[in-house]
Amino acid sequence: MAKDPKIDKTARDTHYATLRRQVRDAKRERGEIPTPGPQKPRKSNADWTPPKLAPEQVLLYGLHTVRAALDNPERKLIKLSATQNALVRLEIPSVENLGIPFETVTPQDLDKILGPEAIHQGVMLETRPLPVRRLEALKDSPLILVLDQVTDPHNVGAIMRSAVAFDAGAVITTQRHSPTESGVLAKSASGALELIPYIQVTNLADALNELHKLGFFSVGLDSEGPAPMEGTLSGNRIALVLGSEGKGLRQKTRETVSALARLDMPGAIKSLNVSNAAAIALYASRQHLATKG
Repeated sequence: MAKDPKIDKTARDTHYATLRRQVRDAKRERGEIPTPGPQKPRKSNADWTPPKLAPEQVLLYGLHTVRAALDNPERKLIKLSATQNALVRLEIPSVENLGIPFETVTPQDLDKILGPEAIHQGVMLETRPLPVRRLEALKDSPLILVLDQVTDPHNVGAIMRSAVAFDAGAVITTQRHSPTESGVLAKSASGALELIPYIQVTNLADALNELHKLGFFSVGLDSEGPAPMEGTLSGNRIALVLGSEGKGLRQKTRETVSALARLDMPGAIKSLNVSNAAAIALYASRQHLATKG
């Protein structure tokens, strides 16, 4: 029996529409194109009360974030909630094989839990926090990032993505005045949270001294640093130290790092957002380490 050309065309159009959507989603996850705004007015955050989470409870959301968490053997999974469409886009052929409870939900169900501004893409994963990592585990890594009270989870997430892109061994930050593991941080990191240790320390100066004992040369980035970063890097193990969005490096941190340096900007603007500065510093550090063989 001959195939109906109308049916063939419909199937073909559906297939290509799915491919186009997957390409757009991938570009949005990588930050190459903006996420489109809502098509109709959404409720204000003033009408939403965040759920009370237990200390060991983390809610992750977003297709790329959840897919990375599902693929991470160190991530303890508790429950997956997704729309039927999101389940298809996650490429999960059988939820039974996940070994965790699954619930079919609507986007509105997730809005009630995550808030109207969360770009959840129809999926939420309840998990436990990742295992705590220690500084001793970094003894074989040639490049790490240290954040001195960078508070914005969006900035920290973007920094994590750059750190993974340049194969850094860890992102180290303070326990206070720094974002904890959360859905916002994980979504901003777009999967990078599952790929790089996020180590929170009690005392940053003590942590830097421990890194020095492990052979790291620490460089604190400061717009008023005495010399350009390229001429300051030394040795074959680098710890880049970046300060908070407003105040920069704290005085104790400035006194503890091996050296202070600046990123020279030829244009009229002499300072960058901390996540952009981190990406440039990582690139320069990789160039330096390449010369060390």
